[in-house]
Amino acid sequence: MKKNRQIYRQLCVTLLLCLLQVTGIAMYGQTLPRAASKRMHLQTDSLAIADSLNAENKRKMLELTSSPDIHPTPVPQDTLQQAVQQSKHFVPNPTKATWLALIIPGGGQIYNRKYWKLPIFYGGFAGCAYALTWNNKMYKDYMQAYKDLNNIGREASSIQDLLPPGYNISDSQLKELLRKRKDTYRRYRDLSIFAFIGVYLLSVVDAYVDAELSNFDITPELSMQVSPSIIHTQEPVGSRKQSVGLQCSFRF
Repeated sequence: MKKNRQIYRQLCVTLLLCLLQVTGIAMYGQTLPRAASKRMHLQTDSLAIADSLNAENKRKMLELTSSPDIHPTPVPQDTLQQAVQQSKHFVPNPTKATWLALIIPGGGQIYNRKYWKLPIFYGGFAGCAYALTWNNKMYKDYMQAYKDLNNIGREASSIQDLLPPGYNISDSQLKELLRKRKDTYRRYRDLSIFAFIGVYLLSVVDAYVDAELSNFDITPELSMQVSPSIIHTQEPVGSRKQSVGLQCSFRF
């Protein structure tokens, strides 16, 4: 009987262990899908976060690689140099201008592009040339009349052409008159030559100075002002005396 009870107890313990094992396996099977779904959910969240990070990186990369709207900082330059570069101002060569003025009258002014000066110099050349031609002609006429008076007499045609009709003077007075007129027109002829040379040299100097000062900066800061003022002077005895005058001031 005791032996049967022991066998019965062993069977009960065995059945109890099997029941516990089956219960554990069932519980484990129920918790496994939950863990798997949790892991799947975590993987899905990580993939979504990775996709969003990848999209953000692509957007930033496109912003960096696209052409940016760059506004360059203006670099300060010299005002004179900037004006010269913008207007492309012509800068003449003084040496070339001088040689052109020496070879061709008025050539330096043409090279410097100062065409308004050409009528002035060409008018001076024309006036000097006319004066030279006229005085030279009159000098030759009176010179020939003076020679004819000494060789032929007052009946020579060169003398009669110069004297007005009915003009009657002695031979000595006529000789002195012809000599003075001859010398006068010769002096005028020589002065006309010097005047022609002076206009020519003036055109050369003007061409050189104009080309040399083409880059000279003329600004409002360069000015000269003349104004009336009261001048104080010291007398020998030490007293001061006031006088009215003009004051000239230069500003650079």
